[in-house]
Amino acid sequence: MLLAHFSPETLRLFQREKNPFANPVAYQLHRGLEAMFTLLLQGEGGQKGADAVDEVVRLMALQDLAPSQALAFVFFLKQVVREELAQELEDLSLHPELLDLESRIDGLALLGFDAYMQRREKLYDIKVQEMKNRISGLLRRAGIELTNP
Repeated sequence: MLLAHFSPETLRLFQREKNPFANPVAYQLHRGLEAMFTLLLQGEGGQKGADAVDEVVRLMALQDLAPSQALAFVFFLKQVVREELAQELEDLSLHPELLDLESRIDGLALLGFDAYMQRREKLYDIKVQEMKNRISGLLRRAGIELTNP
């Protein structure tokens, strides 16, 4: 689900190259996902959760995806948990724990949405600044001076 947004060439690189310096994107994804899962299992959130989600989401923000597409992998965790633990979940006494886990997953999704929007805002700020610099350079070359009011 998460990797579906990357090109086939990128996916092959993820699988082939294990060196974190030669493949920093895969390393960052792995590190972020591992931290997310650890925090989910430990029941932690807060700044640690935000940092873990940001590791993954910052890459998704570069893919020019809608927030729903970028964060769908978080919600997909619920389905994976239910499928993998189907037999264990027949025991109704585990349902409160399942609800707690799903609530933590929802919390990570909310943190992910915040992180995604912050990353997208930063990207747009960079693009605006680049455009301002280009226009300023063109105006200077044309001999036009702008003064700040």
